[in-house]
Amino acid sequence: MSPVIPAALSESMAVRVSDLAETGAIGAAQVAGWLLDNPAFFETHAELLADMRLRHGVRGKTVSLIERQVAVLREKNQALEARLDDLIRIGQDNDTLGARLQQLILDLLRTGDARRLPDVLAEGLRNTFAVPQVAVRLWRDAPAPVSAGLARKINEMAQPYCGPNVFAEAAGWLPGQGAETASVALFALREHGSVDAFGVVVLGSPDAGRFQAGMGTAFLERLAELSSASLSRLNAIG
Repeated sequence: MSPVIPAALSESMAVRVSDLAETGAIGAAQVAGWLLDNPAFFETHAELLADMRLRHGVRGKTVSLIERQVAVLREKNQALEARLDDLIRIGQDNDTLGARLQQLILDLLRTGDARRLPDVLAEGLRNTFAVPQVAVRLWRDAPAPVSAGLARKINEMAQPYCGPNVFAEAAGWLPGQGAETASVALFALREHGSVDAFGVVVLGSPDAGRFQAGMGTAFLERLAELSSASLSRLNAIG
């Protein structure tokens, strides 16, 4: 049931709601409820839309109800435009990333000599994805055995690692032995369906913010699957 509103309010909006509220005759919630239940009120009292003055902005300027509605709609429109711009930018970034990934896939597929695949992958990551430091290490071809501790950590990786350079041994495979590496990303190389890694890819950067803890790893997971599928060809040739 609609709240009971004094007849004076339905006849004229000249009576201030705050005055009525102070006397206990009516509350702001009652006014709002009554107007919601009687939307035709402003159709029969159209002049009030221009006569009502509302405080607007931080400078205390007053505007009409219509002007205030226009301002609110303009603000909402600006927010929607900003959101649309964000979606367009994200879409463009995804298109660019997808094109780069496709180029890397093509480069790997066109490599006839499987023994060149680690170099092709590393070069693609450096040039196509602008990763300054890259190391692809396969246990079978490593110039020195990987430590048991690092091998265990890599085997236990459920998803790629992104964050500070805390893998001194792995960072040592990067250019300059990782002396200038501030952040790294690592992902394990695994045969399909296997839990044991046959190698690892290490991405490094002197920029501490390039690979941050907590950043999304979905793309790196896809990259790990692609790299694993490509480099697993080496395991087949012995």
